[in-house]
Amino acid sequence: MPTNRYELVFQDGPEEGQDTVEVSDTGQKGPGGHPVYADETGIVRAEISDQGEVRMLASGGGQEPAHRVEARPLPS
Repeated sequence: MPTNRYELVFQDGPEEGQDTVEVSDTGQKGPGGHPVYADETGIVRAEISDQGEVRMLASGGGQEPAHRVEARPLPS
């Protein structure tokens, strides 16, 4: 059963600690046909496949999406 919330863990940051953001299902589909998830501000957006693959999506001009991101399912 798919989850509707994930914690995104960004691996591109400093070694000491990791940046995390909680995202929820937006009801939209991304370019790969998988659900799009966003944080409460709508700035952090990601397409997450049923295999847990993450594709970060730009929500505005000038953004450079992170490349190494892990998605951890959260309880609904």
